[in-house]
Amino acid sequence: DQWGIPHIYAENEHDLLFAQGYVQAQDRLWQMDFNRRVANGELSDACGDATLEIDRFMRTLGLRRAAEKDWEVLDDDTRAALEAYAEGVNAYIESHRDRLPLEFTILGADPVPWTPIDSVGIGKVMAYSLAANYEFELLRSRIIAELGAEAAQQLLPPYPDGAPVIIPPEARSYAWLREVDLDALDSVSALFGGTRLDRGSNSWVVDGSRTATGEAMLANDTHLGLDMPSIWYENGLHGAGFDTVGFIFPGLPLVVIGHNAHIAWGVTNLPADAQDFYIEKLDDPDNPTRYEFMGEWRDLEIVRETIEAKGCEPEPIDVLITHHGPIMNEVIGVPEGAEPLALQWTALEGTQILRSVRLLDLASNWDEFREAVRYWEAPSQNLVYADVEGNIGYQTPGLIPVRAPGHQGLVPVPGWTGEYEWQGFIPYDELPSVLNPPTGFLVAANNKVVPDDYPSHLAYEWAAPYRAQRIVDLLATDESVSIQASRDIQADTYSLPAEALRPYMLAVEPDPSSGLQATAQNLLAEWDLYLAADRTGASVYQAWLGSLLENTFGDELGEELAAEYIDSSNMSVPLLVDIMEEAENGWFDDVTTSDVETRDDILRRSLADAVDWLSEHHGADPDKWEWGRLHSK
Repeated sequence: DQWGIPHIYAENEHDLLFAQGYVQAQDRLWQMDFNRRVANGELSDACGDATLEIDRFMRTLGLRRAAEKDWEVLDDDTRAALEAYAEGVNAYIESHRDRLPLEFTILGADPVPWTPIDSVGIGKVMAYSLAANYEFELLRSRIIAELGAEAAQQLLPPYPDGAPVIIPPEARSYAWLREVDLDALDSVSALFGGTRLDRGSNSWVVDGSRTATGEAMLANDTHLGLDMPSIWYENGLHGAGFDTVGFIFPGLPLVVIGHNAHIAWGVTNLPADAQDFYIEKLDDPDNPTRYEFMGEWRDLEIVRETIEAKGCEPEPIDVLITHHGPIMNEVIGVPEGAEPLALQWTALEGTQILRSVRLLDLASNWDEFREAVRYWEAPSQNLVYADVEGNIGYQTPGLIPVRAPGHQGLVPVPGWTGEYEWQGFIPYDELPSVLNPPTGFLVAANNKVVPDDYPSHLAYEWAAPYRAQRIVDLLATDESVSIQASRDIQADTYSLPAEALRPYMLAVEPDPSSGLQATAQNLLAEWDLYLAADRTGASVYQAWLGSLLENTFGDELGEELAAEYIDSSNMSVPLLVDIMEEAENGWFDDVTTSDVETRDDILRRSLADAVDWLSEHHGADPDKWEWGRLHSK
């Protein structure tokens, strides 16, 4: 069409999805092949030893093995869709062997025939990129090892009371983990655009009583990594019951986020607690073949993987698997000789999300939408809904474990006792859901879904409430939301944390010998609290905030652990905001000095550090401290 988006028209579903596979390969074949290699742990075959760490991780985690399990449980219609799509991809490959994308030539690689399981595997890669729960388990365990359980509870607090929930109430000690070297995950994290601890997305739906058009309105902006080409592929599918337009990941058929002639749906990440580490007991630390469970020895499943790396000898690895999942020690930086950690994760079992996607594309009302989402088993997401009849709704899908009493899913637990086994999953019909809430709108920004009186445990590490609160504030004061207003909300950069922290920053006296400190404080005072590209006050605030977090928590945590904790601003920033009113809170004291520092001491030190950093990196002229220069990607 006029925007370069391909629309495909066909008389039957096979031809429709065959053409989709052909067209996606025409536009994105290298990206598809690259992501297939990620899922299969085969990057090194094209890239050499630079990607061996990633391949070792993926082979151990077993996304390809999980994709094969998915294939076994998928229904015939979804299998047929995947097969038709694969046929289309292969038709393009075979007819363009002499005109492949440049990357294949540069790397001396050649695409092998596409299979349906390759597509399922790419879906598993996306599931992994959205699931960071096990990283929080490691972070929490390391904080416990360093500072104790009470400090960990303060540093990683539960979702704050009174903050927005998606469905409003009116509707309904591991000391050895001190040595975990998370640098081992750096290459994997870089592959997904950096840390996954703060990923987030926004969506909202507004019913016709509150919109300028009188129709329901849905907005969704997914905050996935910035890639070139985009992580998303936009297209339209028309015919054979489909009239669907939206987005999908290259390498997958159908449309995962979008609309058809009857309904629209959007997706944000729900940080469901669907991963657990289990500490296993093996029979032989050097050459294990069995693991203990409830007083008996069970045989380990031992999978021999061989990684082919261009220019290198093939590298064999043995993946050890208990009934909980693969033992991950070697690929997550656990020191040699430490207790074995097996990862249990719902996405490693046979799941049916692509069945859900196909049924969503064909759904025409709320009941059909909910039935489609029933099969959205992993990863758990927030799905918002609107239809042409003016209805709006929300549904939590996914396999979310029911844990044994005493198992909170917060830290690794003994796997050999049987006390901490999952007791099944929350039944789908008991997962949070609402149609046409009395508020007239719903907001899902990775915030908590339901109040504390919900009887089951969904998650612990919710996003900080600021994005959700800002969207709620803007929607609540607009009784006639227009499309432009919705766009403005998506582009809004107002900082609620800055609103809370700035009064304390302005109350301290800068160093009288430093004119730059006084200037920086004046820029902060004049700032309108929008993180817009031309705002210098935004740069002062962000530099000051970074120094303030480091100077508040870094002395207790140490450099490496503090950096990881501060990266998780969903936890660190709300805690900082919460303790600011306590001038003598113990976190402000620098334990490396003999003095007892207060909040204002740390604010002054952090202002000096921020000004020094801004001057060093962007010059001594504050007019050049524009936020767009600092925050360029």
